Amino acid sequence: MLATTEGIILHLVKYGENSVIVNIYTKEFGRQAYMLNISSGKRSKNKAGFLQPLFLVDLVCYQKESRDVQRIKEIKNTPAYQNIPFDIAKSSQVIFLAEMLSKTLREQESAPPLFDFIKNSLLYLDLMEDQTASFHLWFLFRLTEYLGFLPDTQKTGFEGWLDMRKGEVVPFEPSHPFFFHKEATEALGTLASLKIREIRTLKISRNLRSYLTSKLVEYYQLHFEHLGEIKSLKVLHEIFA
Repeated sequence: MLATTEGIILHLVKYGENSVIVNIYTKEFGRQAYMLNISSGKRSKNKAGFLQPLFLVDLVCYQKESRDVQRIKEIKNTPAYQNIPFDIAKSSQVIFLAEMLSKTLREQESAPPLFDFIKNSLLYLDLMEDQTASFHLWFLFRLTEYLGFLPDTQKTGFEGWLDMRKGEVVPFEPSHPFFFHKEATEALGTLASLKIREIRTLKISRNLRSYLTSKLVEYYQLHFEHLGEIKSLKVLHEIFA
């Protein structure tokens, strides 16, 4: 079946001399693997230059449920980012989020609200002019709602610690190590109340931002056993250090 769909690039691997297998999160079919023939020729319609992490694409593809790898007929980068490829902070966040999404988006079925959340968030990041350092925190927190493990950040007492095993704030420090300390729990509660246009109002230190990033990754690891090490996390920490 010949089909058209919007997509978000997750990652790709080279396959032979003139082909790649690219994993794309599509609006119509969920996560899919596609074979794409590429060429460096000036007149070629299919080039690999824009097949970068979380770039947005429109594609025409041959879709068949019995196949593990589908085939792309045509693909184009649209809408194209204006700033992300040229901003080291934004591009580092995108690479980090691409690794997180690549390891958590596994379903081969349509989920338009999730697709639209990811696409619209990325387009907003592309246009943000300043104070983008906490974008990935906001994104990871909001993504938990779509993936089914949104934590309850409401405090029940004067003090609070987010217990990652319970997914809620508790009034006493947990006896196990899977929790956010008090300052981070407070910051996460503030983050939870923010709309995307309000991200720049989150005023936290670099150390706290780094801590929150690591703990959110840890929270994901508790829900996805296969998540493993996030290799881009170290680079992200260095960029925002």
